[in-house]
Amino acid sequence: MNYLNQISEAASFIRSQYTSEVSTAIILGTGLGHLGDQITIEREIDYADIPNFPLSTVESHSGKLIFGELSGKKVMAMKGRFHYYEGYSMQEVTFPIRVMKKLGVKTLLISNASGGLNPDQEVGDVMVIRDQIDLFPESPLRGKHYEEFGPRFPDMSDAYSTDLNAIALGYAKENNFRVHTGIYVGVQGPNLETPAEYKYLRGLGADAVGMSTVPEVIVARQMGIAVFGVSAITDLGVEGKIEPVTIAAVLAAAAKAEPVMAELIKELLRHIG
Repeated sequence: MNYLNQISEAASFIRSQYTSEVSTAIILGTGLGHLGDQITIEREIDYADIPNFPLSTVESHSGKLIFGELSGKKVMAMKGRFHYYEGYSMQEVTFPIRVMKKLGVKTLLISNASGGLNPDQEVGDVMVIRDQIDLFPESPLRGKHYEEFGPRFPDMSDAYSTDLNAIALGYAKENNFRVHTGIYVGVQGPNLETPAEYKYLRGLGADAVGMSTVPEVIVARQMGIAVFGVSAITDLGVEGKIEPVTIAAVLAAAAKAEPVMAELIKELLRHIG
């Protein structure tokens, strides 16, 4: 079965389980998993039940597709995402984004946990992503091109919606939330960076580094989906502040950032559509 048919089969199955129209999707990465608990759930589907869907192998990602209502809007939410470091191809990593488009999604709200590179950041801070740097070893657009996806060479000058960012940052300012804005650099992982690599990435202009998001954003933008991205700063790659990192520490820092991230997401939903 070719890639287009796999996407159609997955989308058809999901439509058979949930028939309401949904134009906004949320990726609940590390740091926003509990936002799913605030969604009034109307249907929950295990990834394992969706034809051709990958399975999350990361302990902090539960692997469920949630449909319901949040801030008065119908949403679909991925509780758990897929990473290149898990051994998936870039087509598999971004498969859910292709399916979202097939289901009518127009806006993607995406979250992640990342290492802070900017000296102004502290563990538990939140960063609204204004741009990205792609250091993955391959593009999710590499290989056979399907006209249905959009242009072969998509423009990335507005990868993250300036309008959505303005709403989120304005809301953060009104409520005195500690929120940064910056550039996210995506790397393969799964090892964290050496001090020399942190310094190198900061020299490239990055404010935070992580192992996700970039592929999904490239695919979303190719298909004309507007994107808002937000990072929980869960550790620091700043000279003099670098400490050994454990998954427990990352989850604790993400939990600290989650309330602000959740409020930003909910505020955006109030403005979308």
